[in-house]
Amino acid sequence: MGSGSLQFPILAFVMIIVGGACIALQAPVNAGLARGIGSPLVAAAISFGVGFVILTLFSIIRGEVPSFAAALDQQWWLWMGGAFGAFYVWSMVWSLPRLGVVTAIAVLSLGQIVAAMVLDRIGAFGLPVREISIPRVLSALMVLGGVLLSRY
Repeated sequence: MGSGSLQFPILAFVMIIVGGACIALQAPVNAGLARGIGSPLVAAAISFGVGFVILTLFSIIRGEVPSFAAALDQQWWLWMGGAFGAFYVWSMVWSLPRLGVVTAIAVLSLGQIVAAMVLDRIGAFGLPVREISIPRVLSALMVLGGVLLSRY
């Protein structure tokens, strides 16, 4: 493809598909842990603890330990990703027994799409601005339709 044209980022698509499958797997595994120990909050904390250990080990293996020190110099709001992730994990653990996996993931997708459209529109966090277009609104409405259909 020529300079400036869009390339199909196949590896990124594959990684996100696998990541999406991991989210679908993570939710019922964490919900099962919550049932077993009697606490969605503790199950979410354990999930984050395991993830922290694994990512820290990978960082050490890759020699990226200095990045931990550099993180201390960043703006406070850049640390909020962990808080957002914690709320996500806890909300899925709590909601999954009430909604089921398909509906919970569909509602999660709807929340992601709506938030992403707003973030794109305002160019949040230094990202390029992308308009809220009819096709983007239709994509959110189609996911909403999926949410509604998932309940039947």
